Amino acid sequence: MRVLVTGGAGFLGSHLCERLILEGNEVVCYDSLLTGNLANLHDIANHERFSYKCCDVTKYIDFQGDLDWVMHFASPASPVDYARHGIHTLKVGALGTLNGLGLAKAKGAGFFLASTSEVYGDPLVTPQPETYWGNVNPIGPRGVYDEAKRFAEAMTYAYMRTHAIPVRVVRIFNTYGPRMRPDDGRAVPNFIGQALAGAPIIVHGDGSQTRSLAYVDDTIEGFIRLLRTEVSDPVNIGNPEEVTVLNLAERIKEAAGSSSKIVFADRPVDDPQQRCPDIRRAGELLGWGPQVSLDDGLKRTIEAHAARAPA
Repeated sequence: MRVLVTGGAGFLGSHLCERLILEGNEVVCYDSLLTGNLANLHDIANHERFSYKCCDVTKYIDFQGDLDWVMHFASPASPVDYARHGIHTLKVGALGTLNGLGLAKAKGAGFFLASTSEVYGDPLVTPQPETYWGNVNPIGPRGVYDEAKRFAEAMTYAYMRTHAIPVRVVRIFNTYGPRMRPDDGRAVPNFIGQALAGAPIIVHGDGSQTRSLAYVDDTIEGFIRLLRTEVSDPVNIGNPEEVTVLNLAERIKEAAGSSSKIVFADRPVDDPQQRCPDIRRAGELLGWGPQVSLDDGLKRTIEAHAARAPA
């Protein structure tokens, strides 16, 4: 297949590009590098079936030749990024999705949307099934990301119903692994960076809030399996094993062999208390489930982070 990956120089996008190349596909990566990094594409940059173009997908997407899939991964994805780039986050969820769908329609291609567990907001039910409509604050600081993705889903299904475009929608829960930016702002890279530097590890609130963390290789496997199916309904991809934020900090400190102290700070506005996916649909329809344990995944991520850090 010939696949366009928007946001392909980002954390998830770059791992996806590599996997698609490994599967024998031709991959075209569009990324504005607002939060992406070309260094993430180092291993495939010169591959004969890979090409990159600097492109802001909130503007017109010019694409030459045949195309089988548009995989829309372009978006700031961490609280730090979408607080800094709030308007652009909304634009890439709205205009970027519209442009990607328009391209898919013009090329007779399918459209794969990278949505998020953030569409569930601060959930009132747990674990969160795909049938849950969410508890979202549309005007809070996280609303720019939550509502951008909710709009993107609505637009995707409108195109499916109106133009019969094949669609796949994945709701991604917290994913971690190599290539996360040290200044990403999410718990895993924050804690790893602080632990390796011997700096205080900052836990927001009392650390009792939970997260469910999937290693990047598992998450990418879920994407590939979904792409191969005829499943048009949203599918959660994540790890249902919950861990408190405090326990996560403690495990990272131990795995990094760090002497850092764990300290506490105020929680951000609308920080979810609990995040846990119901992955029964992924298991039944894709035969998918996470394989990498948290301790193993953290070890791999810490090693990759330490190798990248300046001496």
